[in-house]
This record gives sequence, C-alpha cells and structure tokens, in this order.
Amino acid sequence: MDELLRQFWMIGGAMWRRRWVGLAVAWLVAAVGSVVVWRTPDRYEASARVYVDTQTVLKPLLAGLTVQPNIDEQIGMLARTIVARPNIEKIMHNVNPDAAASSEIQRDQLVDSLTKRIRFTGSVRENIYTIAYQDTSPDRSKRVVQDLLALFVESGLGDKRRDNESARRFIDEQIKGYEQKLADSENRLKEFKLKNMGVTSGTGADYFTRMSTLTEEAAKGRLELRSAEQARDAYRRELTGEEPIMLPDAGATAGASALASEYDARIDTQRKQLDDLLRRYTDQHPDVSSTRRLLTQLEEQRKQEIEARRKAASQLPPRLSASTNPVFQRIKIALAEAEANVASLRARVSETEGRLAQLRAIGGKAPGIEADLAQLNRDYAVLQKNYSELVSRRESASMGGDVDSAGQLAAFRIIEPPRIAPNPIFPNRIALIFLVLLSALAAGLAASFAMARLFPTFHGVSALREFTQRPVLASVSMLETSAVLWQKRLANLAFLGGFATLLVAHGVWATWAAMNVNTRV
Repeated sequence: MDELLRQFWMIGGAMWRRRWVGLAVAWLVAAVGSVVVWRTPDRYEASARVYVDTQTVLKPLLAGLTVQPNIDEQIGMLARTIVARPNIEKIMHNVNPDAAASSEIQRDQLVDSLTKRIRFTGSVRENIYTIAYQDTSPDRSKRVVQDLLALFVESGLGDKRRDNESARRFIDEQIKGYEQKLADSENRLKEFKLKNMGVTSGTGADYFTRMSTLTEEAAKGRLELRSAEQARDAYRRELTGEEPIMLPDAGATAGASALASEYDARIDTQRKQLDDLLRRYTDQHPDVSSTRRLLTQLEEQRKQEIEARRKAASQLPPRLSASTNPVFQRIKIALAEAEANVASLRARVSETEGRLAQLRAIGGKAPGIEADLAQLNRDYAVLQKNYSELVSRRESASMGGDVDSAGQLAAFRIIEPPRIAPNPIFPNRIALIFLVLLSALAAGLAASFAMARLFPTFHGVSALREFTQRPVLASVSMLETSAVLWQKRLANLAFLGGFATLLVAHGVWATWAAMNVNTRV
C-alpha cells in the first residue's frame, strides 16, 4: 500500500511539473469542442398521430356477401410501405423544388437522408400510428410530416379501389373465356349424343346396368306371361264345361249390348294396364306404345262387331236367342281379360327381348362410348362449376366496389395534427458543454501524463537509485531564495487562474444555454 502511494505521488509530481502542457491541451480541446458545439445546428422534430378505425358497422353486415380483405393487415402493410422511395421522392420535390436540378448522386443522398430522419411507428392491434421527422428547419420538418400524413390518409383505400377494378376486369375476361369454353363443350356433348343416340342412355345408367336391368325385366316378363297363359287356359277349360240357358230373344239390341260389354271389359283392362305403365315409364316406352296400339285395335274391333251384329239381326226373323247364365257370362268376361293380358305381356316380352338383343349387339363398343361420354360430362361439369364461381365472385366484387363508393371500411382520424416541438431535440447543448469540459480536462491530464513519461526527470535520490539500480554516492541540494519562491507562487496562481477561467467559461456558457432554452419554452 505504501509503495502504491509512493508511486502515485511520484507520478502526480511528474504530471504537476508538466501542468502547463496539460493546461494548454485542455484549453485547445475546450476551444475546438466549443466551436463544434456552437456550430452544430439545432434539429427540430415535427410529429403527428393518426388513428385508423376499422371497426365499422358495414363490416359485420356485409360478411359473406362481398369480398372483404383484411383491412387491419392492409393498413399495416401501408404503414410499412409509406416510406418507399417513390413516396420519399415525391415529398422531397414538394419540400425542396431545387432538388430536381441536382445530379443523380445528390438526389440519392437527399432521399437517403430524408428516409433516415423519418420515423413511422405504430401497432396493428391498436391502429394508432405516429409520424415524426427531424430537420434543421422547423417549417420544413412540419411540411414533411404534413405530406406524409396526407399521403397515408389518401392512399388508405385508393389502392383498394384500384385493386377492385383490376380484379373485376380480370374476372370479366375469365368469364368471357369460360363462356366460349362452355359453348364449345356443349356442342361437343350434343354432337356426341346425336352420333351415339342408340348407344347412350338418357337416364345416365351405364351399359352393364342397363343390360342387367333388361335381363331382369325379360325374365320377369316371361314369368308373368306364363302365369297369364296358364290363367287363360284355366278359364277356357271352365268355359267349355258350362252350358248356356235358352231364353226368349230380347232383340238385336240385347245381343249387341252383350257383345259391347265383352269388349268393354277388355278395353277397361287395357286402359288400367296403360295407366299403370304410364306411372312407371314415359310415353315413348315400347310397352306403352304396344298397349296403346292394342287398345286402339280393341276399340275398332268393338265397333265393327257391334255393327255386324246389328245388320245380321235386322235380316233374321224373331227367334229365341241363346243368352248365357251369370256364371257363364262372368267366365267369358274373365277369359277376355286373360286374353288381353296375355297379348299385352307377349308384346312387352317381345319388346324387352328386342332391346336386350340390341344391347348385346353393341356390347363391344358401348363401354368405350360411355367412357368418352363420362369424360365429356366431367369436362362440362368442371367448366360449369368454374363459370358459376366466377360469376358469383364478380357479383361479390361488384358489391364490394359499391360499398367502397358508398362508404369507407376504414376511417382515418387525426388525433394530433402536425406540430413542431418548441425546443430542438438535438443537440442538447448543456450536456455537450459539460461533455466538452470533461473531455478537455481528460485531455489535459493525458497530455501531462504523456509528457511525464516521454521526458522523465528525477526529483529525488530514491527515484535515481531505483531507476539505475546503483548506489548514489552524494547529492547536492538547492536552496530556493525568496525571489524564486515568489516566482513559483506566481506560476501556481497563474495555473490556477487558467484552470478556473476554463471552468467559469464553461459554466457561464451552460447557464446562457439553459436560459436560452427556458426563453424558447
């Protein structure tokens, strides 16, 4: 500890002997620093705050009806791109018209400098944004903030309207293209169906399904035909064993009426069967067509037989007629119905077997034709779906454009208009004054220490002995006279006066700077 103190005092003594060099360096650094602080221009900051309200009443009302982008994300992206180079160049020309006459390099430097001094902060969650700019001219800083604020507000939804118009034009072009594609697909599908009319099915069933259905219908028809034939044969056998009863003739009218009732029963049976077929098939079905032909034939036969009976009765003399008993009459009517049913079933079986034979004949090419038809139908369905979606999107985009024209989905509200801070934010001259003073003192101490190390001197026997590592044989002391002591005191006073003047000068300057700041406030 004693050694450290001794070293400290030795170094302090050496620096004290070089104090004038340190004082001169301190004054030099203080002078240079003061000039720099004095010539540093004041920088003023202008700022503004704006709130973007995206929670409008239209937003929930139009949910699902129009194309609504994420307004919050759009505003956030706008805030990040507001300081893009084209916008900065536009603001630069508005603030500094002479910039257009400068060179390309100078314009780039001005744009870079302007961009660095712009501060655009905010959060998407709160939608409150702050625009700030620093410049040596208060008016210029305020104009830059005003231009930025106007650009932010005006471009808020202008780009969205332009995007809607571009989207609608694109969708219209796509719709026209899909209309042409749909027309071509419909023509191809129509031509294919006309070319393969007998092969394809109108119900949409494939070849194997139709083949299975017709096979089952043919088997069922043959079974029903055999059952009907057996029932008819049973009626014939019963009719053969029944004897008629002779009653007085009731005239030709009664015979015609009996004949008419027989045909009426058969006609009623065919009509019921026709109604049943029409409930299951269309008018063009073969069974329906054959039943109608048979019904027409029965009606024609009824008319002819009644007319023939009447003519024959008018030529014969009155006699007894053979009129059947009620059992005989019922059996005969049932036989007529059975005959009509057998004829209808035979026609149906024949038609079904004919269609089945046609399907078997085209069995080699039907699957390929159906595959081609399925492909055409799929292509047409895809085109139709895309076309319908495009039309729906166009209507949504059109409604969205009408909403934008009627009222904005985001409102810009200026919380704080552009204003200039009353005091410059840079430089803080009071702090810089004290920083210059501390730097000057540190530079003076460093200069004294450096001179003491560069040009060392020995001021005592012990210092000489330690440095040379040799014994000191003798020393000579110097006796200072009163004149020498007076000169030393004057020198010390002069040093202290220079040091005090340095401190007082900076103190006065700091006081003046503080008073100037208070005056501006």
